[in-house]
Amino acid sequence: MTMKKNGTARKTIARRPKRVDPLRVAIQGIATSFHEVAALTHFDEPVDTVECLSFPELCEALKNDRADYAVMAIENSIAGSILPNYFLLQQYHFSIVGELYLPIHLHLAALPGVRLADIRTVESHPMAIRQCTEYLQQLAGVAVRESEDTALSAKRIRDLRLKDVAAIANAQAAEKFGLQILEKRIETHRKNFTRFLVLTRERGEVRDSNKASLSFEVANEAGSLARVLVIFSDSGINLTKIQSIPIVGRPQEYTIHVDVEWSRRAAYDQAMCQVMRKTRNLNVLGEYKKATLTF
Repeated sequence: MTMKKNGTARKTIARRPKRVDPLRVAIQGIATSFHEVAALTHFDEPVDTVECLSFPELCEALKNDRADYAVMAIENSIAGSILPNYFLLQQYHFSIVGELYLPIHLHLAALPGVRLADIRTVESHPMAIRQCTEYLQQLAGVAVRESEDTALSAKRIRDLRLKDVAAIANAQAAEKFGLQILEKRIETHRKNFTRFLVLTRERGEVRDSNKASLSFEVANEAGSLARVLVIFSDSGINLTKIQSIPIVGRPQEYTIHVDVEWSRRAAYDQAMCQVMRKTRNLNVLGEYKKATLTF
C-alpha cells in the first residue's frame, strides 16, 4: 500500500520483465566494499555492481537508470544511524523493497612486510573509523584520515605503495589488493552489523511483506507523536525504529521516520487508516520482508 500526499491510498504491483543480463545494482564504494558484499548477499541472481563513491552519486545512478536497484547502508550497530541517507530517501522518493543485516568485521591492513610500528596514518570510510574508535585511540602518534570507501583505501595503499599507511577494511579487500592484515577484528564490539536498504525507482508491493518504513509529520504540540505511536501499540504493531529528521527551512519542525513490523496484514492496514488522520505528509517509503540477523 502506498500513501499519496493527499492521504488517499493506492496499490501498485511492480513487475520486472525477465532479463538475461545481470541485475545492475548501485553500491557505495568499489569492488569488495561492504556494499558490494551486501548486494551479492541479497540478490539470488547474477549482479553487476555500479560503483559510486558517495551516497548522492548512488542515488543519481538509480534515478538516471544506470542501475536497476541500489543498496544503501542506513544504520550501524556501533556508529548509529547514517542521518544524511534519511535526507536522500526524502529527496529521491525511491521505494524500499528489501533490507539485510550484514555482520561487519574490520581489520587493519597494510603492505606486506610493513609492521604496526611503521604506521603513521590510518585511512578508511568515516563510518568504519567510528566503528573502531576504541582501537584507534590506543595508537599513539597515528593520524586518522577519512576516505570515500574502505576498499578504496586498501587499493590506494597498493597503488601508491604507501608503507606508512594502513587501511581499515574487510578481509576481501585486503586479499584483492595484496595487503597483509596487521590486526584482526578491531571493531569496538564483536556483534557489529550494518543494516542495508534495497531501493528501486518504482513503487510496488513485495509479496508476504511484514515490515514497513514510514515517514510523517505531526503537530508541534504535546502528545501529538505519542498519539500516533499508541495507534501502532494498540494494533499489535511492533515499532522497531524511530528517527527524527529536521525539516530544512522550518526550524524546530521534524519529519518522523519509523519502521514497523506486523504479523497480521489486516492489523497494519487498519492502523494505517488511523495514522492517516493523526499525521501530515504520511509517506510509505516501502513495504518489504523483514530480514533476519545472524552472526
